[in-house]
Amino acid sequence: MIAKMFRILAATVCLSGVAFAQGIIVPDDCHRCPRPPLPRPQPLPRVLKVKSVKITTRIDAQVSTTRVEQVFENDTPYRLEGQYFFPLPESAAVQDFAIYDGEKRLSGEVMERGRARQIYNEIVRRQIDPGLLEYVGKDLFQASVFPIEPRSTKKIELAYSQSLKNESGTVAYRYELGSGRRILQQPVGQIAASVEINSPIDLKNIYSPTHKISVSRDGERRARLSFEGSGEEAQRDFQLYYSLSEKEFGLSLVTHREPAKDGFFMMLISPKVNISESERAAKDVVFVFDTSGSMSGEKIQQAKASLRFGVDSLSERDRFNIISFSGEEHLMKGSLVQATRESKSEARAFIERLNAEGGTNINDALVAAMRQFQNSERPAMIVFVTDGKPTVGPTDIKQISKNVQEANRAGVRLFSFGVGHDLNASLLDKLASENRGANDYVEPGEDLEVKVSNFFAKVNYPVLSDLRLDLGGVEADYMYPRNLPDLFKGSQLTIIGRYKNSVSNAAIRLTGRVGGRTETFTFAGQSFANERSDNDFLPRLWATRRVGFLMEQIRLNGENRELIDEVVALGTRYGIVTPYTSYLVTEDVKVAMRQPPGSPRERRMTDESKRALNSAQMAPGVAEGQAGVARSRADKDMAQADQAISLDSYLTTVRTVDSKTFTLKDGVWVDTEFKEGSALPRVELKFGSDEFFNLLVKEPKLAEYFSLGQKVVVIYKGKVYRVA
Repeated sequence: MIAKMFRILAATVCLSGVAFAQGIIVPDDCHRCPRPPLPRPQPLPRVLKVKSVKITTRIDAQVSTTRVEQVFENDTPYRLEGQYFFPLPESAAVQDFAIYDGEKRLSGEVMERGRARQIYNEIVRRQIDPGLLEYVGKDLFQASVFPIEPRSTKKIELAYSQSLKNESGTVAYRYELGSGRRILQQPVGQIAASVEINSPIDLKNIYSPTHKISVSRDGERRARLSFEGSGEEAQRDFQLYYSLSEKEFGLSLVTHREPAKDGFFMMLISPKVNISESERAAKDVVFVFDTSGSMSGEKIQQAKASLRFGVDSLSERDRFNIISFSGEEHLMKGSLVQATRESKSEARAFIERLNAEGGTNINDALVAAMRQFQNSERPAMIVFVTDGKPTVGPTDIKQISKNVQEANRAGVRLFSFGVGHDLNASLLDKLASENRGANDYVEPGEDLEVKVSNFFAKVNYPVLSDLRLDLGGVEADYMYPRNLPDLFKGSQLTIIGRYKNSVSNAAIRLTGRVGGRTETFTFAGQSFANERSDNDFLPRLWATRRVGFLMEQIRLNGENRELIDEVVALGTRYGIVTPYTSYLVTEDVKVAMRQPPGSPRERRMTDESKRALNSAQMAPGVAEGQAGVARSRADKDMAQADQAISLDSYLTTVRTVDSKTFTLKDGVWVDTEFKEGSALPRVELKFGSDEFFNLLVKEPKLAEYFSLGQKVVVIYKGKVYRVA
């Protein structure tokens, strides 16, 4: 009986480029409640709260099957009836639908098609709700849901399949968790997603620009990935890209370009997963180890353990040495030695004798380390561990940097690990940056051994070094990273940039050293489109990396008016929080940061967001101590970002929709591209009018911008649209 109390309507409206989406339940007057009717909630909730969403997807040879389990909450004391809406991917086929009555699963039956759009538009017009406009123009699955008991939950399952597109060897998958976000009373309580990929061709790059995913591989053609979270950060639209290649190196390219503007591109490059011991390139490593007095206690024990791990993980074909330093340096050997069983045993004994005492002579230790290397075809690196500032010998940052660079005649990479807060972050950053390495920090409570162990697990398998990239006639600029790092087993290089000209069949060439020889890998048929509307995350991701690069230059080299002006312009245009655009941080956000640990708002703030907010509130000139470490990490996160970092989800005056950023001015959401006095043609609209809805039928993309509110100004296709 209950199974017949709901009906399902599937709309046939299509919108190019729309993919997976999030469902909502819109409560309606209950027509099937007992009479005389119970008191009705006044007013009705606009939408039911979502307690949890579970997404399980399997992709076999580019055909995806997605099962969604949503649990909705009726926190009113009334029995409700509602309309369930789920925007489907283009050309998707519904395989299963069910509503739960407690623990009992009730399967649905499709009875009618074509009415969902009409019903939905009537709901939008009746409620005049801007948020509901997000669904206008999308393929809609719609069902009546009854009963929704008071103070209870309602579980809904939906399963559908879709064929995913493969463009230039890159497959894209999307689930729009953010759909309906602006009309929810609160973010989804819990979100969990898992994706299994089974491919007949080798999987290369696996990348999400929206969520931090955990990836595990089973050989070259199978992978599992997952993420989970809560709050608004987790509720961003989930996007996934993976590339297919039977070559030794895989390259995937995605682009975005608006008409008459520069384009943006992202290139992912990765070597094959399985590398044999014989293919592993031999390398030279010098460990430079701080044994000053401040390293005493737990620090030196952790550092010794990490150093032992580094030595033990070396291949017999590698060469190495150890230099300990405090007031002066002490070498294990006069020159590099082969990593034989005997030399490793001697190294462990040398490590065991190390004690923490004396000052910190960073300059002489690193210069001595650089002199260990001769010009060689082998990858060469220094692993530098310190917890302090230079107190012995040269102490000026510029002088130390100059001395180390002059001593580095063999192209050595310098990787630094700063331990604790009593150090000069600017010096460590500068040394790593100028010597083509990288830096990391181990703060109190973190485990140095784990960080160094993870580092060696990667660099013990160098695959390609001294990288050079030829884009085959594409005019590109502002590419990041500026200096391409070496590629290691299991690593993935992400390059972000802008391009001016369109090339439909570019041959990209990647050149580097493999072992003792130079090789070039060619990837033909790459398209830098003249116009492309998807991949709209790219402009903000590029801007995030650009701002991170500029902030690093300011922090390392001092403030410069031109750099500051560009940071302000980019921060304002793309909604990126920086020390120079901190006016974007409203009192609401500052109050949230003062909440006690574990409070609901505190739990919603991710570590990434906290770092960005702290970065915005820090004085730009701070370089040392805890603040210096935090600033270094924040700038590094932006310079190497695989996701656009901002706090727009927590700001009451900034919103991003696709690649556009809007700011709230006098109650109007204004596109940051809009300038007063613009000569572009203008279209004036009244929210909710017939003209308004007719335009959305012709230009459904505008619904995503108009859903910000009842007053919006946006530039779209060369016109200024003003909704009042």
